[in-house]
Amino acid sequence: MNPAVNPRVRFDRNELSGAFGDLGTDFPLLVGMTLAAGLDVTSVLVMFGAMQVATGLVYGLPMPVQPLKAMAVLVITQKLAPGVLMGGGLAIGLMMLALAATGAIDGLARVVPKSVVRGIQLGLGLQLAQLALRDYVLADGVAGYVLAAAAFVVTLFLLGSRRYPPATIVVLMGIVYAVATHRGDVHLAGLAGFDLPRFHAPTWADVVTGFFVLALPQLPLSLGNSVLGASQIVSDLFPERPVSVRRIAFTYSLMNLVNPLFGGVPTCHGAGGMAGHYAFGARTGGSVVLEGAFYVVLGVFFTGGFALAIAMFPRPVLGVILLFEALTLLALIRDTAGSTRDFGVVLLVGVIAMAMPYGYVIGLVLGTAVAHLAARGFTAFGRDS
Repeated sequence: MNPAVNPRVRFDRNELSGAFGDLGTDFPLLVGMTLAAGLDVTSVLVMFGAMQVATGLVYGLPMPVQPLKAMAVLVITQKLAPGVLMGGGLAIGLMMLALAATGAIDGLARVVPKSVVRGIQLGLGLQLAQLALRDYVLADGVAGYVLAAAAFVVTLFLLGSRRYPPATIVVLMGIVYAVATHRGDVHLAGLAGFDLPRFHAPTWADVVTGFFVLALPQLPLSLGNSVLGASQIVSDLFPERPVSVRRIAFTYSLMNLVNPLFGGVPTCHGAGGMAGHYAFGARTGGSVVLEGAFYVVLGVFFTGGFALAIAMFPRPVLGVILLFEALTLLALIRDTAGSTRDFGVVLLVGVIAMAMPYGYVIGLVLGTAVAHLAARGFTAFGRDS
């Protein structure tokens, strides 16, 4: 690869389009956690954006940063205190650091077969597709259906185009729709200002509580999707630039050792996020830097604009973006279709991950056991075809 032709970080219309590829996942989780736990908006936005910028520069790939999904769901549904969330972030950062520093993460990568990783990606893709179709596309009634259908057709027609990247056009469609339906008819006073994150020191009680309540339920999903899955999707999309699971685990841990100290939500890397950035045109770390810069500027200068952006932007458009992220993930399982045994494991893990409580834990453990038993001839899935 010629670095002059393919720089690690590029800023062009395709990278800008790719920067919108993960909005459908990030925005709702950030909003939900901020409201449920009463977090400082500036700290959440600035730290989330700073982690994006740093990751884009370090990897030079569209390796995004996402809120930890299992933690987000628990915080939103149980209305946990901010200290517990920050303590949980530190706890999982320390756990991942231990796995990376001791090399245990490499052992896990050797034990967990590719079919199980694909199954976890299948389960995540199905969950994202369900969220997109059920909660987003249906959010605005008939007008929302029409907008979503138009955005879907435009995206489908332009997908893969380097000249006319689809996400930028779809987002512009959403802005036009918002203005046309008077969503922009709001008071602008108080939207601009200046603020910075504040130092926050979680107590040991917060760390211990966060470990049991948040970090333990999150760990299996992080291992399967954020570390093993992210490493696998880099190999899929950028085979000339593989990234080891140990390196991903290190950057994952460092983010979560820094974020809680400044009021940021716990974050991870993610296969789905990279799939979204890539699907909408990103090929370098530029898309992640652009997305992160948006959050930093919003947090420092326009904290009030965060609520405005949420109120204005039509959810059906976010749903279409999220749906294509899901479809990109689902398409990854095609490389297991040639093996009845592997494809059976993928389906088993995917259904468990999507449908069961603690499905990622059960899918990871059970899928790995079934895959190894199947490799030794004890299989209900038949012989390879």
